[in-house]
Amino acid sequence: MSEQLIPNENHRHAPNVSFVIFGASGDLTSRKILPALCNLAKDGSIGKTFSLVGIARTPLDDDGFRKLIKNAVKESNPAFDEIISRARYVNGEYTDQASFAKLKTILDETAQISLGNVTYYLATVPEMFGEVALELAKAGLSKPSGDNFIRLVIEKPFGRNLAGSKILNDKLHKAFEEKQLFRIDHYMGKENVQNLLALRFANAVFEPIWNRRYVDNVQITVSESLGVEHRGGFYETEGALRDIVQNHVMQVLALTLMEPPASVQADSIRDEKVKLLHSVEIMEAQKVNDLVVRGQYASGKIDSQDVVGYRDEPGVDPTSTTETFVAMQLEVDNWRWAGVPIYVRTGKRLPSRVTEVAMQFQRVPHLSFSKDLSKDLQPDVLVFRIQPDEGISLRFGVKVPGPTFKLQSVSMDFSYSDVFKDPPRDAYERLILDALIGDATLFIREDEVTQAWKIVAPIQESWENNSSPLCYYPSGTFGPEESSQLLSKSGRQWHLR
Repeated sequence: MSEQLIPNENHRHAPNVSFVIFGASGDLTSRKILPALCNLAKDGSIGKTFSLVGIARTPLDDDGFRKLIKNAVKESNPAFDEIISRARYVNGEYTDQASFAKLKTILDETAQISLGNVTYYLATVPEMFGEVALELAKAGLSKPSGDNFIRLVIEKPFGRNLAGSKILNDKLHKAFEEKQLFRIDHYMGKENVQNLLALRFANAVFEPIWNRRYVDNVQITVSESLGVEHRGGFYETEGALRDIVQNHVMQVLALTLMEPPASVQADSIRDEKVKLLHSVEIMEAQKVNDLVVRGQYASGKIDSQDVVGYRDEPGVDPTSTTETFVAMQLEVDNWRWAGVPIYVRTGKRLPSRVTEVAMQFQRVPHLSFSKDLSKDLQPDVLVFRIQPDEGISLRFGVKVPGPTFKLQSVSMDFSYSDVFKDPPRDAYERLILDALIGDATLFIREDEVTQAWKIVAPIQESWENNSSPLCYYPSGTFGPEESSQLLSKSGRQWHLR
């Protein structure tokens, strides 16, 4: 790629608003939300018209909350320092009306700056999402009046299963209209996830071959080298299917395979994502074992260091059957993708941290070269690297220099960091700013959530009934051997860098 640096001119400003964080003393707030706000202030996206309010059970006053913010961001800039100096805090329970009465008083005071606009951010434990929404409604804090807006940003998970997601949505809709709800999935804020739309619909060279006539299979990989770290107790209640597949993977899958939207407006894009998810075939219960692999990491080595197995992690049941790895084959029953297998895998304690989509193309119908000359020729593949090094790679065949006509596969790479002057925004920066502005394009609509749960529901049911085997894999490998067999039975294999 050219070394010319392209400036980032995509600069937007949030309107007058009070930003209220429920769970303001928690890990997510300190690790992600507050640093994101600091960076938004640094580049001028928020400033004098922005008020910050925190609410949590931790016994703090306004000054204590301001110290917490400064400790979390670990840097200073004048714009954010001014926001910190005006930050307010509510100490109380999330189901105590006294807490919401105090919050209402503070919001009345900050209305001089916010003009009555409010964006709530639920960074609490998931069990409190619906309860907080209902309490906001009881306090008269969920409905806008006049020209102002009130929005609610909700962290995943959106329920623990299909039934739970419906219960949560019912509670949310008792307090808020759907247009007020911004369900956040940080994967959607990653630059290369969004670039899927640009690559497909802004380039004539790709769209004609983006279908079953040219594509042999599609692979989505979300690989982590880390284990559960100190979150063993939490992970025991989640597992890889809930934690990654139902949300992150389904969103990436929908953007990769959906039909062209009528426009780039939020509802046009989200309509097409929902249509695609409706086209994903729901597995029959008796086929789960043939199409899905459930794994759990055992001891092994990561970067030459010995690591323990999942069952030996702190907070994990020594007889746990929680999955740390999932691989599956999906089918999309529509005109564009009929007959093209979609392979998905995600896991912890794999060799490296990688999130990517690999689109493998059909082999040429007739190869004129001998097997000896073409033995190093692999199928053409288009790869979207979502993390850690965001970019795109195209693998294709070329002649090796020399007197014989020997063929070899090579890759042509594009990396964001090599071309663009400014690093991409952190996903939380992009999504928080979108929520403040009211751009719902990258947020998850209720019908998307419901359909994603329907896709994984038969798998959950099979596993809960203990009718699916649990396969083990050494840490530092790409999962159980059964994962490779999922593809090898049709003569395919996982794409590896």
